[in-house]
Amino acid sequence: MTRVLFVCLGNICRSPSAQAVFEARLKERGLQQQFVVDSAGTGGYHEGEPPDRRASAAARKRGYDLSSQRARAVRDSDFNEFDLVLAMDNSNLQNLLARAPVTAHDKIRLFMSYAPELAQEVPDPYFGGDDGFEQVLDMLEAAADALLDQQVRR
Repeated sequence: MTRVLFVCLGNICRSPSAQAVFEARLKERGLQQQFVVDSAGTGGYHEGEPPDRRASAAARKRGYDLSSQRARAVRDSDFNEFDLVLAMDNSNLQNLLARAPVTAHDKIRLFMSYAPELAQEVPDPYFGGDDGFEQVLDMLEAAADALLDQQVRR
């Protein structure tokens, strides 16, 4: 069982979208029993709230369902419970590394490091237009496929 946690700032746009994309890819490959997937934010600004409506709408257009997700903040226990803690950008990566015990640092990385041909950071679409959510999904799909390809080869 591999446990994967996707992390952004508020856990209402990028990380819940990453969770939904990754879960859909797992289902397509028949691997959902081999993974536990969750998402969280480095800030607890939206604790208990559903994902941003624009993120949900963009995801729904591609067949992803974010409706059951609720925002939560990263917990100290996450660093022990998850095998991979994947940040959406360098700011969140640095926040995770500063908070995590040194023994957990090797499991914390940028999600986009799995798709090095693309930008290394998933841009935050929160303050932009709807096209930003589409761009985020494109990036998340590429990184999810690459991560799964790597995990399957192990």
